[in-house]
Amino acid sequence: MDSKILLLVIDGVPWRNWRRLFGNLEAWVDSKDASVWKIRAPLPSTSASCYASIHTGVPPVVHGSTGNDDVFKLSQPDIFSEVRKADGVTGAVTHSFWSEFFNRAPFNPITDLEYDEPESSSINHGRFHSMTGYGLINQMTPSDADLFATLTMLIERYAIDYGILHTCTLDSMGHRFKHECDEMDSACFLLDAQLAPYIKRWKNAGYEIIVTADHGQSDRGHHGGRGEDQQDTALYYFGSAMGPSDDTLLKITQIAPSILSRMGVAIPDSMKEQSFLN
Repeated sequence: MDSKILLLVIDGVPWRNWRRLFGNLEAWVDSKDASVWKIRAPLPSTSASCYASIHTGVPPVVHGSTGNDDVFKLSQPDIFSEVRKADGVTGAVTHSFWSEFFNRAPFNPITDLEYDEPESSSINHGRFHSMTGYGLINQMTPSDADLFATLTMLIERYAIDYGILHTCTLDSMGHRFKHECDEMDSACFLLDAQLAPYIKRWKNAGYEIIVTADHGQSDRGHHGGRGEDQQDTALYYFGSAMGPSDDTLLKITQIAPSILSRMGVAIPDSMKEQSFLN
């Protein structure tokens, strides 16, 4: 592998929340240790559809997932499959939809909540959560601090080359409390504070890091449709590559070819977008 990369998908964070509430990430932008761009989700701007697009590099009209009730094993090449073809080691600490999309479906909590499969053609080391019972009364989200620690455990135990972490905490908070409120201010502040020490640790371990979201959210806590508030989010990059000008609007479907390019892994023909990292 030319580079080792971690992708962190912080679900459901609109552009303006990143830029005003994540003080540690913004400090690294100010110090030139990180770069940030606005990035746009495809339509529908629904979580599962966007997860599939992030990892396959193709829009929902191509991969076929129309939303959270339409989750199945995808047929397109993705980051996991291509890194494995190049003999890289992969890890995932995510919602169970990622396991269903990229490893096997349907998700079986008995066998799939945790697995270590060195010969897998997709995910070698998986730690998943299903959020079964999710709703406004009980968000069913695991602690972000525990998720960050779990990814670090996989890194340090298995020397993974590509790892992904996905958390739904802020998406769930937005659906419940909307965005102009003390609860959302506090939630964003806390996640930024919990993430920052791990950013330092992962950088010291030699990883390039991408922090982004799958989509934004409207002030009413909605996403799925068209509009800058629902589709636009931020992408922070920690690494040595050169990126485009600060005012460039990226696409979610550029993430997969960009990661593969940085890792020195062949980009499949199905990924039509160009890498934004050189």
